[in-house]
Amino acid sequence: MLKLSRIFLPLLVASFATNACADELNTTAQVVELLTASDWRKPDPSQLMVMELPDGVVVMELAADFAPKNVANIRTLAEEHYFDGLAIIRSQDNYVVQWADPAEGDDARSLGSAAATVPPEFQRSSSDIEINTIDSRDAYADIVGFADGFPTASDGEHAWLTHCYGMVGVARGNETDSGNGSSLYVITGHAPRHLDRNITLVGRVLSGIELLSALPRGTGPLGFYETAEEYAAIVSIRMGDEAMSDHLEVMRTDTDAFAEYLRSRTFRNEEWFVEPTGRIELCNVIPPVRNAD
Repeated sequence: MLKLSRIFLPLLVASFATNACADELNTTAQVVELLTASDWRKPDPSQLMVMELPDGVVVMELAADFAPKNVANIRTLAEEHYFDGLAIIRSQDNYVVQWADPAEGDDARSLGSAAATVPPEFQRSSSDIEINTIDSRDAYADIVGFADGFPTASDGEHAWLTHCYGMVGVARGNETDSGNGSSLYVITGHAPRHLDRNITLVGRVLSGIELLSALPRGTGPLGFYETAEEYAAIVSIRMGDEAMSDHLEVMRTDTDAFAEYLRSRTFRNEEWFVEPTGRIELCNVIPPVRNAD
């Protein structure tokens, strides 16, 4: 059965909605500053994907519990160096950045031993998965929260990852099994939650997203680049157990500290804020990441 763990008190307590009560809370910066080593987790290097660009590195954490077949195929592509020398072919304003082989047909690069088609993994059974839920009047799901640090939604029977900023998805055509991980995208704009359960999400960016979100926008339809000169080169993509040490840490989402972080994001009491709001939505509380070196 779906395991739900409440990590935040209901927002119906009227006293919490006052500026006075908000003033009693730590700010977001103070909460993060007070975190201890046990409040952070080190991602499994075998579930990290490292994209090297000419200007820096983008690190992504994959969510094998939600999309095991797609993640396995992506791992095969990375291990066989499929992505090396390919390109970012699309940057759509307030939406996504996408990379793939620009060549098509007979000129396209071989997928090697990776599968050409992979079954879609838009959602999974909610049995045997624990979601640390948050109180949010979500427009797309009755239950929202975090599963192993990934933003997750559920209807009580199924669970799925959500299209928040920085999430990584498998591009596809009209056929639901036409995605195989050889073309991936990252959300670089406002959360397009209408895509939930229509595309396989496989993870999220932990660091380096500014290298993607700052790319020049494509001038073609849907933000595709129209000439080869516009493409952004990919030097390589490797799995983390080959390409990096375990220097990144992600804030755990199953702790009292995260509950306080969530409160601080809900009832903002920094000097600039006039109204503490008293509400939050899933994509506004993505867990922080730090460099532990």
